[in-house]
Amino acid sequence: MQQFTPDQWQSWERFYRANFINSLTGFKSASLIGTINAQGVPNLGMFSSIVHIGSDPALIGYINRPLAAAPHTLANIKAGGFYTVNHIRSAFLAQAHQTSAKYPDEVNEFTEVGLTEEYIEGVKVPFVKESSIKYLLSLREIVPITLNDTFLVIGQLEQVLIDPALQPTSDGFLHLDQAGSICSNGLDAYYHTELIDRYDYAKPGIPVQKMATKK
Repeated sequence: MQQFTPDQWQSWERFYRANFINSLTGFKSASLIGTINAQGVPNLGMFSSIVHIGSDPALIGYINRPLAAAPHTLANIKAGGFYTVNHIRSAFLAQAHQTSAKYPDEVNEFTEVGLTEEYIEGVKVPFVKESSIKYLLSLREIVPITLNDTFLVIGQLEQVLIDPALQPTSDGFLHLDQAGSICSNGLDAYYHTELIDRYDYAKPGIPVQKMATKK
C-alpha cells in the first residue's frame, strides 16, 4: 500500500490536495440549495455535504464553507429562515455544476445557468422545477466549526415534493436510482447510481438476510 503523510499533502497544490482529500470520504449526494435574498433575487448553489441528522424531528444538515468563499446561501437562509434542497439529474447536470461559479449577489442564478424557478403556495423560496425530488427546510440551528471557519447548518423538514412516478415503497424507501438522482466525488466528478441489494435489520447472532423486494 502506498502511504501518504501530512507533510506530503500539505506540500501539494491546493486544488490537488482538496480533490484528493474530498475523494477519500466516498460518494456523496449532490444537490442544489435554493434561497432568495432580501431584494427578492433567487440564489442557487451546488452542495455535496448534505447529511441526514434525524427523523423525529426530521432534521437535515449541510456544511457551508467559510463566508469569504460562499457567503450568499448562508446569508439568505439567516435572513429568510427557509431554503430548498433539490436533487440533481444528469439531464441538467452541466447547469447545476455551473452554479458553483461565484456570481454576484444581484444575479439570478436560475436565469444565469438556464434552470427554472418553481414556487408553491405559501413558500417564498424557489425550488428547481427540473428536479424530481426536492424539499423545503426551515432553519433551526447554525453551528460554527472553528477548526476551519465553516458552519453546520441544520434545518427542519417542512415540505417534500416528489414526481408522482417515484412513490415510496410500502416501507417508505425511496429508489433514488429510479429518480435519476446523481452523486458526486471529489470537486467535479458525478456518477449515476444503481441499487445492489437491501438487507433486513441486522441483529446479533442472526445471519444477515437480503430483504424481500418491496413495492
